[in-house]
Amino acid sequence: MTDSIEQQAHDFIARTVSEHPVVLFMKGVPDRPGCGFSATVVQILDHLGVDFAGVNVLQSDALRQGVKVYSDWPTIPQLYVKGEFIGGCDIVKEMYGSGELQTLLSEQGVLAA
Repeated sequence: MTDSIEQQAHDFIARTVSEHPVVLFMKGVPDRPGCGFSATVVQILDHLGVDFAGVNVLQSDALRQGVKVYSDWPTIPQLYVKGEFIGGCDIVKEMYGSGELQTLLSEQGVLAA
């Protein structure tokens, strides 16, 4: 039984990152982040004008654990761009501060030049 729930979570994550150019797996939703780390990444993406899908990992334990297994990354939030795992809050903040995030988003065609 648990295998099927874990598989469903994995399939949902894989489908979500393939269907949306920018996905943020986060605690809460973009309008009401459930933690400061999620709020920080939402603020950066909003500031840059990035259209992104926010997925609330608090809606299920299988999803919250599944996203950590999927990315092999222990913390949430997790940002994906064009199916590629970018990182969590600290990495996104560093990349934003250095301009690397803007360059990546622009190169991927998800940020207006």
